[in-house]
Amino acid sequence: MNVKSFGGRRVAVATGLVLALGWGVSAQASDIGPRTAGGKPVDAVAHRSDGAAGKGAVAACSQDVLGVSAVKEPADSKEARHLLLIVQNAGDKKCNLYRHPLVRLGADARTTVPVIKESDPTPGAPVTLAPGEEAYAALLVSGGARDEYEAKSITLGLQGRKPGSSAGRPMDVPMPAPTLYADDGQLVTYWTTASGFALDFIMSK
Repeated sequence: MNVKSFGGRRVAVATGLVLALGWGVSAQASDIGPRTAGGKPVDAVAHRSDGAAGKGAVAACSQDVLGVSAVKEPADSKEARHLLLIVQNAGDKKCNLYRHPLVRLGADARTTVPVIKESDPTPGAPVTLAPGEEAYAALLVSGGARDEYEAKSITLGLQGRKPGSSAGRPMDVPMPAPTLYADDGQLVTYWTTASGFALDFIMSK
């Protein structure tokens, strides 16, 4: 897969978040940055697979304009139980992220990862990303529940404007570790522009 790093801008963003929040993006996140999925040009125009219409409307973010990465939290943890999913708008127009990412851990995952409902920072409103801006979702890979299995891939789907709709194709997220040990206790948060807010919902689990 042809990928591209956007790490050159991330240091300033991560530093600002660390100062504003108790948490923040780890040094590892600052170093690697998100990468585009599918080898698409970073200036591609977002398409409206969610059915959004109207002159001047903000399109749903899709894989065509987003870079994506995942990092362990904390960065030096031996177990990759707590992950921060990072997406960056690499296009030249604003786009909207709706609700939460649709995450599947492993190629044989039967369902998407359940969402932590109380993690929605602005209920009913999308997260709007200007060009170059980032959004985050925290992912709990295993919560100490039953039926542990090995996952060697992370797939991330984007929701469209209407509930039940999708925006573009699922993205393959670069793995933060060769293998993840997932179980029935896996959880994910809603999208937010504050990494610390998202991480607060999983770091104590």
